[in-house]
Amino acid sequence: MAGYDHIDSPKEVDYYVDDKGNYYKLHNGVDIINVTKQFETKDGMVQALNPVSLHIRDKEFVAILGTSGCGKSTLLRMIGGFDQPTTGSVMFHKKEIHRPSAYIGMVFQSYTLFPWLNVHDNIAFGLRQLKKHTPSEINDIVHEYTELVGLKGFEKKYPKNLSGGMKQRVAIARALATDPSVLLLDEPFGALDMQTREVMQELLLNVWQRSPKTIVMVTHDIDEAILLADRVVVMTSRPGNIKEIIDVNLERPRNWKIRNTEEFLKYRERCSELIRQESMKLIQTAS
Repeated sequence: MAGYDHIDSPKEVDYYVDDKGNYYKLHNGVDIINVTKQFETKDGMVQALNPVSLHIRDKEFVAILGTSGCGKSTLLRMIGGFDQPTTGSVMFHKKEIHRPSAYIGMVFQSYTLFPWLNVHDNIAFGLRQLKKHTPSEINDIVHEYTELVGLKGFEKKYPKNLSGGMKQRVAIARALATDPSVLLLDEPFGALDMQTREVMQELLLNVWQRSPKTIVMVTHDIDEAILLADRVVVMTSRPGNIKEIIDVNLERPRNWKIRNTEEFLKYRERCSELIRQESMKLIQTAS
């Protein structure tokens, strides 16, 4: 099974057993075990995901790449606890995920800032909800992440006065400020122009390289996936499952210059071929 450890018996390891009596080793990262997802529509049931199994290691950066409608975002929402599998299980640190929690942060493609709060208060929002920090500690944390994402001097600005790239910087800072163990990114730069997108990719890369945590990112952008990730998980077209997992063995720390290397181009060619195969399937199905 792609990306997952099946075991014959539990012995001395923590394990998950499915409804067919199969055992699966559990880890300290994210465990996605035989997950499927169906949606009911006016035209009947739609199979969004066929069985997907994947282990995402602690502090690993994984990019999920695939055609539109392949279930990438659905899978991400289940990791975040915003949706539940039809069958199978999603676990973090060997505990099943049933609902959103403070240890899993999420950044969406759309700008999800509170328009009535300024930059400082948007970043501070999650910290205040946790009720674990004094006002002085919250201010210190907000200051740290405002500087980290390059927004020093914009603390009193409101979302309506910010560009798209700046809004996403605030969203990333807000997600990171609560120090989640896992950060989920659902095409966070998809609405940005190419130049801003590349700047945001480098920003995210620098933030993660300075303070590594588990990141799972959904994207359509092949170059983005290769630049950022330790592994690229390529999905089949709907109903989605794992077509191939590619280990990106490019030296870290990385920057934009790595896009011009022969190694990068080889990864791009492989990912492009896999996505092309799935795109052709969609065209043939539609015709």
